[in-house]
Amino acid sequence: MSATTPTRPPRRGSWILHSPMALISLTVIALLLLLAVFAPPLWGVEANTPHPDQLLQPPSPEHPLGTDSLGRDILLRTLVATRLSLVMALSATLIGAVAGLLLGALPIVGGPRTQRAFSSVINTWLAFPVLLVAMLTVILLGTGATTAVLALALTMTPSFARLAQTLSARVGGSEYLAAARMMGVSKSRQFTRYIVPNIAEPVIVNVTISIGGGLLALSSLSFLGVGVQPPEYDWGRLLSEGFAQVYQQPTAVLGPGVMVVTAGIVFGMLGEAFASHMRGRGRARALEPKKLGPAPRVEGAPIPAAATTLARNAEVEPLLEVSGLTVAFPGPQGWIRPVQDVSFSIAPGEIVGVVGESGSGKSVTMMSVAQLAPAGAVVTAQRLRFAGADLKGLSQKEAGAKIGTDIGVVFQDSLTALNPALKVGTQLAEVPRVHGKASRAEAHTAAVQALDAVSIPDPERRAAQYPHEFSGGMRQRTLIAMSQIGSPRLIIADEPTTALDVTVQQRVLALLRRECEETGAAAIVVSHDIAVLAELCQRILVMYAGRIVEDVDVRLLATPELLAHPYTRALAEALPDLDTDTTKPLATIPGEPPDLSLPVIGCGYAPRCPFSTEQCRTETPGLVAHHGGRVACWNPQDGRTVTVAELEGVHV
Repeated sequence: MSATTPTRPPRRGSWILHSPMALISLTVIALLLLLAVFAPPLWGVEANTPHPDQLLQPPSPEHPLGTDSLGRDILLRTLVATRLSLVMALSATLIGAVAGLLLGALPIVGGPRTQRAFSSVINTWLAFPVLLVAMLTVILLGTGATTAVLALALTMTPSFARLAQTLSARVGGSEYLAAARMMGVSKSRQFTRYIVPNIAEPVIVNVTISIGGGLLALSSLSFLGVGVQPPEYDWGRLLSEGFAQVYQQPTAVLGPGVMVVTAGIVFGMLGEAFASHMRGRGRARALEPKKLGPAPRVEGAPIPAAATTLARNAEVEPLLEVSGLTVAFPGPQGWIRPVQDVSFSIAPGEIVGVVGESGSGKSVTMMSVAQLAPAGAVVTAQRLRFAGADLKGLSQKEAGAKIGTDIGVVFQDSLTALNPALKVGTQLAEVPRVHGKASRAEAHTAAVQALDAVSIPDPERRAAQYPHEFSGGMRQRTLIAMSQIGSPRLIIADEPTTALDVTVQQRVLALLRRECEETGAAAIVVSHDIAVLAELCQRILVMYAGRIVEDVDVRLLATPELLAHPYTRALAEALPDLDTDTTKPLATIPGEPPDLSLPVIGCGYAPRCPFSTEQCRTETPGLVAHHGGRVACWNPQDGRTVTVAELEGVHV
């Protein structure tokens, strides 16, 4: 095949043709289903009609498995019993799976308290022996087919619940579910569109395997006389009736025994085939050739200084005001505070960067502002206002009503931030459907337009694809489109260029800047890379050990000697440029950040700072105005006033 020959992706389900286990099991299951449908109308009357002249006949051409004590053909009764046996097993498994799914996965949308309560129920349920639960059900409800189904469903429910609980816990901590909550997606929709599709495959595998086990369990109950009662019969009942004459006529148990074992094995084989397919699905495959669209635009624009002026202008009401923000988590030895006493404000239309080492509290701070604090976090603040609305102490529902689509979030990992079970267009359409009450067609049109606005080639076709079919850069642009589709007033971008190459980084940053300029939205961009922020932002908040240590104009980064805080200066000096002497080692910051699980006394940077004093090690500095910005340092190192004229002459 030549390199230009189109390679079509394999059709969904085509793996079955290459799996002997799947083919065999599906073929046998299909035969069983045909028997369940057609055997009762074809042979039901004959199988149930007694023949006194043919009692306990041995196998013969007319009766291949012989007859029972009433002269009825055992083979025909075995075939007719297929319907009741399968219906009971399927019903019990379905009831147990649905109940377990609701018990284990539904609490994820209900909050931590609901999760703990349901987890206690599951643990208590699992503590009871399976046989005890089944026998107790039979004692309370009496014998019969319905009772047997309910008894088996009750024994299956806790195992399905634990599986669903384990799977949904991963989804519950995902960024795409957090985004859905922030958009105001209803709890029922979160469950059906975000949780269930992402845990469906392993649940289906477990259901398939459980059907085989259910057949064996129900047959055992009927064999013991507490399941199906005469005149009804399933395979277990036929085994019980044939067991009385097994020494005189072994074929009486051969037919129903073979059917029980065969059905149990093939359902188990099908489940194992599904599981094997899921394990091997990560292998590479050829993708459908795509039409090339226009290359994404890379737009560069000088950084406007107007927003910096607005941020410092007391006459302009800030869009976001944060004062005294603290985030704490319970730990084994007390509270852990990754964010402590953080204060800042954002003006309308301003682009502000947040930089710092890993663990400095950047992402936790911004997610707390967006009402997306991690589970278990306790968020307190002296003042937390957005667009004039007080966000302190609000429930998730109340915060969603006040924020709505006014805050858009671009998460760090684009692959986990997008729901892998939904098409990209469907996810983008959530905002106009939930908040704009748009029709399905209108929402789809808006989604395609949003993809086109961020320079996604062939947006109509791309909207019908899944996130894994996008490149990393395209997924990141999709997140920007998702954050913009609701016309937000503030965008929070949490490390939007992580794991992207330099060229794609440039495109993403240019796109984010262009979107803010065209819509007038403000933006907070979190990053480890101070060079990334220097290209995009007007000012930068420098965080260290959970605190803001400096609020600085981005143009000062070009001249590190003008920076006030030693940590900010060290970050800027560690940034290489074309004039960096390659014969010398790059500048580094010695030491490590403090352990925030322990109390931090004084300035957190003091152990690594060459200018620290006794006061730095015993007293915590607060943010104070300093040369047009703010700094938290007892010994600021710039040493002189920086004039506005000097700033205007600096180009980063």
